[in-house]
Amino acid sequence: MTAAPVHGTWEPRPAARWEDAFLSGNGHHGALVLGDPHADRVIVTHHTLVRPNGDPEHRKPPRLAPGLPALRDRLLSGDLTAAESFTDGRPLQWVQPFHPAFQTWLRRPAGPTHHHYRRTVDFTTGEATARCADWTSRVFVSRADDVIVQHVTAPHLTLDVSHDHRLPGVPDGLGVGHGAVLTPEGALLSLCARYPDSDRAYTGVTLVAVTGGTTTLTPPGVHIEGARAVLLLTRVRRHTGEPDAVAEGRALRDLPPRYDELLGRHVAQHRPAYQRVTLDLAADPAERTLPGSELLRRPKSPALLERLFAAGRYHLLSAAGLNPPRLTGLWTGEWNTAWSGAFTTDANLNLQTASAACAALPEVTASLASLIHRQLPHWRDNARTVFGTRGAVAPAHTDGESGHSYHFSREYPLHLWTAGADWLLKPLVDHDETRGERDPRTAAALAEVARFYEDFLTRTDEDGHLVVVPSYSPENRPANASWGAINAAMDLSAARHALLMAAAYHPDTPEAGRWRALADRLPPHRINKDGALAEWAWPGLEDTYDHRHLSHLYGVWPLDEINPYDTPGLAAAAHRALRLRGAENDSAHGHLHHALVAARLRDAGRVAHALGQVLDGDFFHASLMSAHYPRRDVYNADAAHTLPAVLIETLVQSTPDRLVLLPALPKTYPSGELRGVRTRFGAELDLGWTPDGARAVLRPARTCRVELRTPCGTEHLDLVAGEDHALTVRAR
Repeated sequence: MTAAPVHGTWEPRPAARWEDAFLSGNGHHGALVLGDPHADRVIVTHHTLVRPNGDPEHRKPPRLAPGLPALRDRLLSGDLTAAESFTDGRPLQWVQPFHPAFQTWLRRPAGPTHHHYRRTVDFTTGEATARCADWTSRVFVSRADDVIVQHVTAPHLTLDVSHDHRLPGVPDGLGVGHGAVLTPEGALLSLCARYPDSDRAYTGVTLVAVTGGTTTLTPPGVHIEGARAVLLLTRVRRHTGEPDAVAEGRALRDLPPRYDELLGRHVAQHRPAYQRVTLDLAADPAERTLPGSELLRRPKSPALLERLFAAGRYHLLSAAGLNPPRLTGLWTGEWNTAWSGAFTTDANLNLQTASAACAALPEVTASLASLIHRQLPHWRDNARTVFGTRGAVAPAHTDGESGHSYHFSREYPLHLWTAGADWLLKPLVDHDETRGERDPRTAAALAEVARFYEDFLTRTDEDGHLVVVPSYSPENRPANASWGAINAAMDLSAARHALLMAAAYHPDTPEAGRWRALADRLPPHRINKDGALAEWAWPGLEDTYDHRHLSHLYGVWPLDEINPYDTPGLAAAAHRALRLRGAENDSAHGHLHHALVAARLRDAGRVAHALGQVLDGDFFHASLMSAHYPRRDVYNADAAHTLPAVLIETLVQSTPDRLVLLPALPKTYPSGELRGVRTRFGAELDLGWTPDGARAVLRPARTCRVELRTPCGTEHLDLVAGEDHALTVRAR
């Protein structure tokens, strides 16, 4: 029995599928740990591993700017299919697909089946452990030393250790070479794989340090006999030219030779980050002790939601470093990753990183910022080449290397989408608000986006409002028109927000005045004949309601443009639009996006329904990583990483001058405690609630006055930096 939430999960048997493998990662390297005592496998991944594909010329943005005026003329004159021909004729080109490096095999002689098997993953340390009788394997990926560490112990340990690239979908023509040499510690194994028709390759090196016994070469691996322990240290590099396995091996030998020392160096960085925010839903202590696979069969259990919150936070932190999480986080066990395992920026990446600021994960924000700032030169190419403007336009898909907008087709005219940069920069703005300091790199990026809008927003309607044309609402289309249209609600909200944020980051400059004036000239949102916020604010364009994306409600979430307090009429229309929205193909991201919007609109029942669709829909593997579709179809991190944000939004919402407590708490969680969340006015907050009311403690880092909204009403709080402020909310 446990009286507190469990910060880990466990299973009573090894993983039979790679999707059920426990996960560890440091934002660069990833490990999928299957934990079989007789044929153990650790699948190795790295954020940089993407496979070259297609014609390099098709990985550049299309040169369409000269034809843009004619396209605008046609759309504004009523040709509702004009954008379908706005292309250079290239075929659909996917971004370079993410893939695994190899698997490390540790094979032992077959022995009796043991009933005392258990594998665990500790979210506070990132350590995946498997035990069976006197055999133990422990694996983690070090944040301190950027290395995958595995330690295996057993009396008279006999092992065959090797690298194996032959994972599902491995391409024909992959040129693979193995190396194995004996060293004073034991052995050094290497695997170099060269991509077909490319100068790119990747090399993995594993130092095998053996305590006791003998080590002999059995190419491509080694055979260990009679050892007490084996320590494996693994790194992967993607490169051009020839690999230097000797130098990589030397670097591995320079690391501390003891597992516990390596673990301690890593935990010193990982544990404080993970423990900043915790959620307790007063779950049944007996249910908290269940293995994850058993909890998943109890979708109404608060213990399940506690564990998924903890797992989502752990996996999100573990996937963030060099890059933010991909569609698959940092992990895959096959080469044919769905949608190339890309960073998809028109909903998926944005949802996955939604909790970065409020859940006190600046590591996630930093990883997103790293991706953005590396790719800004390519964003400038997109603006210039597709639209003929200054400034920056983000792509809807990226492999992490290229920020060029080249993935598009007739049905997915993603090269026309202009709102992406604002959505990607929103978490960076939230982070700045949370810490009370503006990052000059964020300021510079916002200015680039504003300059794009200065050049792009040149057409007006008969009332003098600016017109966003062409305009795309990911990934939907009007019922009576093609995908490339006019005045998508998302584009209006994003343009307005980007211009006003750029002005706020650059006060007292001539540009700031121009940007605010431009924002003021954008048209208002439109309410359609059904009383719903229209997805396109252009007369005659009809809504398509059954769709997984909720792009038109961007002004509700993640923005604060539409809310029940300042814009109640628009909020009511947005709520109507939400009620009319179908789930289409039951994508996990669609359900949780729905929940986030519902929470902002204070609809606890709709939040509960959307959560129920995911929890009842068999979306989670035993690893507690999620799938894109019900019945664990297509490995995908959207649900796992987004769920913490949904739960926080039901309990706490904030802006720089407002705090909302308990806006949309489902009735199924009547008691609990959320500790450590950050607000956008610079205070840390702990919240406890029961059916009798709630109590919160604010720890402000700066002095400010904020509006407090609770189920009981509205008041103002005067907060003083460094002074805790306690408040009580009575039950209604």
